[in-house]
Amino acid sequence: MWVLSASRKSKRSSRPYCSVMASFEDELRIDEEENRREIEFIRERLPQELKPHFSEDDLYYFLDAIVDYYYDSGILESTADEVEIDLQQVADAVTEQARKDNQGKFDPEEVYYIVEADMDFQEQNV
Repeated sequence: MWVLSASRKSKRSSRPYCSVMASFEDELRIDEEENRREIEFIRERLPQELKPHFSEDDLYYFLDAIVDYYYDSGILESTADEVEIDLQQVADAVTEQARKDNQGKFDPEEVYYIVEADMDFQEQNV
């Protein structure tokens, strides 16, 4: 079980405002770079035997599915200072969503490592 702090919720739900307004293209470039760094981080955290199981496209899919889960579950809209998150529940939900989206059949126990690494990356980059 993880606890999501209020500062973490705001990081996930919106990018901090800059004193100089960036162009839309700049924002896209920044988001792409952050996603690339997160994919590298997740790859480093996956157990060696699982690394071949997940393509880069799979990892990008799961990043999007995790964010969708947080939005759909209301976690990001919570007004509480801290919210408990059951990472196994997140892994189960995004694995089921992958099946529904015809992305493939994944083991929730393996996807758990992606969910956990995503949380670690977000915590380190608040």
